[in-house]
Amino acid sequence: MKITISEVGQHIGEEVTIGVWLNNKRSSGKIAFLQLRDGTGFIQGVVVKSEVDEEVFKTAKSLTQETSLYVTGTVTEDERSPFGYELQVKNVEVIHEATDYPITPKEHGTEFLMDHRHLWLRSRRQHAVMKIRNEIIRSTYEFFNQNGFTKIDPPILTGSAPEGTTELFHTKYFEEDAYLSQSGQLYMEAAAMAFGKVFSFGPTFRAEKSKTRRHLIEFWMIEPEMAFYQHEDSLKVQEEYVAYVVQSVLANCKLDLQRLGRDTSKLEKIKAPFPRITYDDAIKLLHEKGFDDIQWGEDFGAPHETAIAESFDMPVFITNYPTAIKPFYMQPHPERPEVVLCADLIAPEGYGEIIGGSERIHDYDLLVKRLKDFHLSEDAYKWYLELRKYGSVPHSGFGLGLERTVAWISGVEHVRETIPFPRLLNRIYP
Repeated sequence: MKITISEVGQHIGEEVTIGVWLNNKRSSGKIAFLQLRDGTGFIQGVVVKSEVDEEVFKTAKSLTQETSLYVTGTVTEDERSPFGYELQVKNVEVIHEATDYPITPKEHGTEFLMDHRHLWLRSRRQHAVMKIRNEIIRSTYEFFNQNGFTKIDPPILTGSAPEGTTELFHTKYFEEDAYLSQSGQLYMEAAAMAFGKVFSFGPTFRAEKSKTRRHLIEFWMIEPEMAFYQHEDSLKVQEEYVAYVVQSVLANCKLDLQRLGRDTSKLEKIKAPFPRITYDDAIKLLHEKGFDDIQWGEDFGAPHETAIAESFDMPVFITNYPTAIKPFYMQPHPERPEVVLCADLIAPEGYGEIIGGSERIHDYDLLVKRLKDFHLSEDAYKWYLELRKYGSVPHSGFGLGLERTVAWISGVEHVRETIPFPRLLNRIYP
């Protein structure tokens, strides 16, 4: 019977066959321990010389790292294993022998590992991070589907920039100029006027020449947009969504979190509602912490966000940023036009902003004025303005950066480990 490693718990005491790769091995004169993986998980295969044919034991001892094979054996429970099971191997059939596999159990430099990312993905650590990423995606769809959202896919090629043109990748679209999308938000606003509550999930691109551990050139965003939702309504959705995702990872990725050495007690605290602090109070807090350089009206950098987050053991909303440093489409505060109805959600433990959101301007004349203030073309945004001409309503939305969220939940330091093939300032290989 052919099964996968993830299914072995259903076949205790039975003889099964699994297609695997050899992750590692150790052996003595009488027994060989094979560390096996098949993509669904890892298991130890035990080959006892006295219990198998001589040729089988000889083959098992000669296996090289990343050789592909079929192993046949009996599934047994093993309390010493984090996985809980072991395979008592009776037969080994080599499919393809790997020779001189470049990533050995010794230490390798980061650049070497990144050059071999196509192989590094096979390691236990990278496997765990990708499984957590997958669970975040799965639970994202589950959350929004359960809460009445419709998934809408915005275009990747756009004719204008939702947040200005300084960080866009330009290309020619036949005879016209086009850009790789830095956000699907404007299109999601159009979709919200048709479907009420929508979300997108797709790649976005920022031509930002940054080398920090928080930045990627290509990354994935979850962008919900909600008609008839004001800023406060959106904040509730955000905290409920993030808490839901964290609890789903805790429930379904225990082995992966354990493999990464993640302190799950910090994640277990993540439940709505989240604390909130205004931009004004954040400035005061930073001054108290010795950040005298930051003045009202300036945006926060990574050190500022980390310092603010240190005052909380939960994600924290920073609300009501100055109008001048936020995109043109954000709704001004009704009592303080110098700030907007927006919030950034800052993850704890120094992982920085994972969500940016706001109530959107729904008044036609105000949006026209804001386009002029930002020196943006009314013709390019004609379709976006028309959303305010034909049945405009208050609406809000946000964008969650998947890779930063994966980094925070899994506890890895750099976002380059949170995406299968990272695109960095000086890296587009492999």
